[in-house]
Amino acid sequence: MDEPVETHRWQPVGAGVVAALVGFASSFAVVLAGLEAVGATQSQAASGLLAVCVTQAIGILWLTWRHRIPLMLAWSTPGAALLVSSGASEGGWPAAVGAFLVVGGLILLTALWPVLGDLIAAIPAPIAQAMLAGVLLSICLEPVKVFADRPGLVAPILVVWVLLLRFARRLAVPGAFLATMVVIAVYLIHHGSPHLDLAPHVAWTEPTWNWQAVVGLAIPLYVVTMASQNVPGVAVLATFGFKVPWRESMTVTGLGTLAGATAGGHAINLAAITAAMVASPEADPKPERRWIAAHTGGWTYLVLAAVSTALVAVVGAAPDGLIEVVAGLALLGTLGSALKGATEAEEGREAAVVTFVVAASTVSFGGVGSAFWALVAGLVVHGLLHGPYSLRVRV
Repeated sequence: MDEPVETHRWQPVGAGVVAALVGFASSFAVVLAGLEAVGATQSQAASGLLAVCVTQAIGILWLTWRHRIPLMLAWSTPGAALLVSSGASEGGWPAAVGAFLVVGGLILLTALWPVLGDLIAAIPAPIAQAMLAGVLLSICLEPVKVFADRPGLVAPILVVWVLLLRFARRLAVPGAFLATMVVIAVYLIHHGSPHLDLAPHVAWTEPTWNWQAVVGLAIPLYVVTMASQNVPGVAVLATFGFKVPWRESMTVTGLGTLAGATAGGHAINLAAITAAMVASPEADPKPERRWIAAHTGGWTYLVLAAVSTALVAVVGAAPDGLIEVVAGLALLGTLGSALKGATEAEEGREAAVVTFVVAASTVSFGGVGSAFWALVAGLVVHGLLHGPYSLRVRV
């Protein structure tokens, strides 16, 4: 009778390690691309990746230990994709860091003042999904563009991705990442590699603030993080019978975002995909033991933080475009889901399409990026066609 217990003793530990590895490998390329797009140097981007790894790990360890539920945190992948589409704003990297601090403050304020959460929830879902889809489009086109320029380097990555998509879907993006590392290694062997700084380090940045970065970067980043990460994260855990401690989770992720911002971290939030991995029966047949999987994932992220700088250094020595290939592949599934959510319902489709087109244009007006104007345009069209943008808020 003891054998089944022995068999499952280490099951949640293994599930937590796998969840963290999948979460890291599937989207770290998006984080790097996003931070560099808003002005970070390679050193600053490495520091930002280190910061989000550490802050989300500490948050996971705290929340899982206190509440004994499989609650995973993650960096904001859609938020990083937003940074890619937004590009550098007035004030460059210091202004971007200032925007990250504003996002952290808004998330913390959400915990203290529920009205903010109600405002996000009141945005029509098709418009929120359309904004996300428009933001993702440009980076999802990168595999095609880079393949046209470097078919010999990109083809092996695409082959591995397609094969794993067919036979082991969950491993498709991590497999593409490993294939990219092999391609980079072969490239460096043949072309020589520069001196690489592999030691973890933190590059502090003194923030600055201007209205363009706050309106064009901070507000869309906050909206995307809340609507595309935190709200789905609550829903995922609910499907497995777990209730997220909302106010404390927002407090932890808000403080974590604030703590990591000056080191280059853009935002942390509730996880959705990796949360499903640690909250499902595959993590452990006994629901009361599944928190161990998330807790293990937190420790795993601390280990990954220690090697993140070395990984960024290797990626930085690679040919231009390869990291964007992995980022684009990682976001294709999210793009598909966002497009479906934006256009599935006939009512409100026009507003969603307008939102998508404006967000995908990547143009800016008055120094403010397209994501903000996409949200404005979508809400205006929705209001004109379907009545005013009504909100139910708590006071």
